[in-house]
Amino acid sequence: MKIASIETFIVLPRWLFLKITTDDGLVGWGEPVVEGRAATVEACVHELSDYLIGQNPMRIEDIWNTLYRAGFYRGGPILMSAIAGIDQALWDIKGKYYNAPISDLMGGVCRDKTKVYSWIGGDRPSDILKQAQLAKDNGFQTIKMNATEELQIIDSFSKIDSVLERVATIRQEMGVDFGIGIDFHGRVHKPMAKVLAKELEQYHPMFIEEPVLAENNEALREVARNCNIPIATGERMYSRWDFKKVLQEGYVDIIQPDLSHAGGITECKKIISMAEAYDVAVAPHCPLGPIALASCLQVDATSHNVFIQEQSLGIHYNKGNDILDYLVDPKVFQYKEGYVDNLTKPGLGIEINEEYVREQQKIGHNWKNPVWRHKDGTVAEW
Repeated sequence: MKIASIETFIVLPRWLFLKITTDDGLVGWGEPVVEGRAATVEACVHELSDYLIGQNPMRIEDIWNTLYRAGFYRGGPILMSAIAGIDQALWDIKGKYYNAPISDLMGGVCRDKTKVYSWIGGDRPSDILKQAQLAKDNGFQTIKMNATEELQIIDSFSKIDSVLERVATIRQEMGVDFGIGIDFHGRVHKPMAKVLAKELEQYHPMFIEEPVLAENNEALREVARNCNIPIATGERMYSRWDFKKVLQEGYVDIIQPDLSHAGGITECKKIISMAEAYDVAVAPHCPLGPIALASCLQVDATSHNVFIQEQSLGIHYNKGNDILDYLVDPKVFQYKEGYVDNLTKPGLGIEINEEYVREQQKIGHNWKNPVWRHKDGTVAEW
């Protein structure tokens, strides 16, 4: 069996899908994308295809190492996202070949279902209580929200107070057992992150996410000293080598590798196992489409230290299409009492509606995140 062809599809709302077909007709799907850089990743996938056409798709580890190590320059979001989508598609083919879900090929499951959470509030947190109640009514026991709008390195305490007010409202109305994840989104720099983290402690968040940008991870030491909230980071880290230092330093409680950014199923399984050795929990990042989510759930099912999974159903980015629209059977992602059952069909466990994908490709997208500025005109972190 050999890889015969590779196709890519830029589709709404902001995704890139990949289809790999073998010479005997097996098809695997992947989701290689960097949000806002879909066309760049698409070009990278096709550049890497020279290493793929004619190769045995079953040799996933060898192909992964070829794509990563055969290039002198390595890592980063574009290359690792391209590799990630290719890797997902190869695992999908392998599962279909053996008529087994990917989780079975990775040693079998260690859980029957995975806890999931829902996003609320949008880029600029608003209407959060109504959305939290809606999430609870839809079967979620945990939500995540952006903590702030833009914050300068040193900013006003009134912005801190507005964050506290929003979180206090959710905690008061939804109860002590309702999970609240608070995403700093890299918008907060060290001086204000220390203040905000300490003040949020009273509301017992499940975690604070990216309290500082990944390139400033050394500042996590001071954030950790100022609060007892679990600290999560990792969506902008792309390989086991990126995660190595943050695990060694011991200031992170939860890592969030993205299976469409950090080298795919093969690499993220290794990252998750590394974290287990440091007694660090995992909550994979996934504000993306159905292929990315299926990839996460296959790995989640096999990973003891995964405790919750991000998913994007209804997220504010999903304008025009949502994750269920591209599936032949959307019932595979039914959320019940805050959990989703393991995917048990062969490969990724989902069936992509290829006809619909091809229709949406004709529309495509050129999604970009907004450019924010502070009052003085300087560019703000989004």
